[in-house]
Amino acid sequence: MLKLAVLVSGGGTNLQAIMDAIENGTIKDTRIEVVISNNRKAYALERAKNHNIPAECISPKSYETREDFNKALLAAIDSYNVDLIVLAGCLVAIPSIMVEKYRNRIINIHPSLIPSFCGKGFYGLHVHEAVLARGVKVTGATVHFVDDGTDTGPIILQKPVMIEQGDTPEVLQKRVMEQAEWIILPKAISLIAQGKVSVVDGKAVITD
Repeated sequence: MLKLAVLVSGGGTNLQAIMDAIENGTIKDTRIEVVISNNRKAYALERAKNHNIPAECISPKSYETREDFNKALLAAIDSYNVDLIVLAGCLVAIPSIMVEKYRNRIINIHPSLIPSFCGKGFYGLHVHEAVLARGVKVTGATVHFVDDGTDTGPIILQKPVMIEQGDTPEVLQKRVMEQAEWIILPKAISLIAQGKVSVVDGKAVITD
């Protein structure tokens, strides 16, 4: 049984995609142990509660220093004895102490085809605004392992999405979610649950 902690900051649509995939059997032998948000008002916490999943808010605002917050977040995750941490729209920088302890056991979904439109400042709607401003014809989403950089860890899965005439950032964001994010994030978790993903020489390798 693969035990997950899912970290979120907002509405939790990727969390919903994971929960749905577990419930319909697309993802097997997997359970979400806890959903943690830095935002007390995140609707993702309600989604978790509606599925009888423990939901916690651990916010940097509640701690005097960032180091105190980092330690509290790590302690909370440790207490659930999870195998994999999933960043599903989490806008908090993951502390290095967590990356080190859970090396190659933290994955993130990013709304572009890395290495394009990623790194510092590229999150949420900002990504889609930059994509449209650049005039590219294809965008997409990427699931990758988290390392010490920003969006620099080994890539597990990618899925392209075509830009369409008249796209706005909001319209494009929705299409990338529907056609890419909600598909490849559950798929990546399923592959990991089946023991089919490993990291070799800094690259993610998927085996049959």
